[in-house]
Amino acid sequence: MSKQKPAHEIRLGSIKATIWENETPNGFRHNVTLARLYKDADEWKRSESFGRDDLPLVAKVVDQAHSWIYEQGHRVNSRERADAT
Repeated sequence: MSKQKPAHEIRLGSIKATIWENETPNGFRHNVTLARLYKDADEWKRSESFGRDDLPLVAKVVDQAHSWIYEQGHRVNSRERADAT
């Protein structure tokens, strides 16, 4: 069984947004997961908990994820309009 790969990832510092693409009867939809990456000894780990000082980066990463998803929808709509002509 193959594992689904993310459509896109955005990382600023220790904050990472992973964008997943899912096909539906109404077209593609995107979901976003957020994580804070940190190193424990020699092993990289992730947490879905964010501290006060993480929040500005969370906001920036979420904004960039929104922009990327919006642009993907815009590209699809532009192609559909071009195909219709």
